[in-house]
Amino acid sequence: METRQLEYLVAVAEELNFTRAAERVFAAQSTVSAGVRALERELGAALFERDPHGVRPTATGVAVLEEAREALRAVERVRDAARGDGELRGVVRVGIFTNLTTIDLPGIMGEFHQRHPLVDLRLGPSPSGSTGLAEDVRQGRLDVAFVGLPDRLPGLLERELAVSPFVAVVAADHALAGRPEVSLAELADEQWVDARAGFGNRVTLDRELAARGISRRVPTELSDLGEIPRFVAARLGVAVLPALTVIPAAGAVVIPLRERIEWRLDAIARPRPSTAALAMLDLLSERFGRSRTLEAR
Repeated sequence: METRQLEYLVAVAEELNFTRAAERVFAAQSTVSAGVRALERELGAALFERDPHGVRPTATGVAVLEEAREALRAVERVRDAARGDGELRGVVRVGIFTNLTTIDLPGIMGEFHQRHPLVDLRLGPSPSGSTGLAEDVRQGRLDVAFVGLPDRLPGLLERELAVSPFVAVVAADHALAGRPEVSLAELADEQWVDARAGFGNRVTLDRELAARGISRRVPTELSDLGEIPRFVAARLGVAVLPALTVIPAAGAVVIPLRERIEWRLDAIARPRPSTAALAMLDLLSERFGRSRTLEAR
C-alpha cells in the first residue's frame, strides 16, 4: 500500500469524480483510477460504487476513508519530525468566511507566508457556513477553520479569537434608524435579511429568539455575511448581526441592541494537527490577541 494510493482514495471520495480528483492530485485520470483499483485489490473490497451518474464510496469505502486520512496525517507528522532544517513545509487548508473585511485575512496569511514561505495555503468557504466548516475539519477536508458557533465542538481543538456583541442594522430611512438602541421584540414583525441556515451567527440568533419566544420571517437569505448590510440598505429588511461582521454600507445604519447577545469567533482544528496547521492556529491566536490588546488601550 502506497501513500499516493491513499491520496487518490481521499481525493476521489471528496470530489466524487475521478476527473476532478485527478486534477486535484496533479495526476492523470487513468493513474488515479488504476491506483484506486490496485488498492481495492490489495484490500479485497470495493471502495467505490461506479455508475453512469458518478461515483460514491461503499460502506467499506466510508470506513476506510477515515483511516486513510489519519494515515496521511501521520505521514505528514513523520515528515515534520524528520526535517532538520527548521523550515515548515506542506499545505494548510483553511476554511474562511467570504467578504469579511473586518478580519484582515490577507494580512494574517501574508504574515504566515513570511514566517513559513515553504507552506502552501489553500483557502475557501463552505456554502453552509460555520456548520459546514466544522464538519469539513472533522472529516479531514480542512486543517484549520474559522467558526462562529455558540456551542463547543467536542473532539476538536478550539482557539477563541474574539467575542462580539450583536447589533441591529436597518435602512437609513427606517423609523427606528434614529433610536439610541433597539430590542429584538421591536424588530420581530419586520422582514429580515440574514445568513443561510447553518451559519454561526444565524444559529446563535435563532437560539436567542426561540428562548425569548420571538418568531420572525426571513424572506432574504445570503451565503455572504458581509453583503447583508447592503441588502438592508436596499430596504429588503432588517438584520441583527455580530458587530465584528458588519461591513458599513451606504444607506444602512447600525443601532446597539438592547439585549446582550454575543457571537464567539473561534479557530478550530483536529486533534494532533500537522506542525504547519498548529503554526497557523498559533498565529491566529497571536493576531487576534494583539487586536484585543490594542482595543483595550
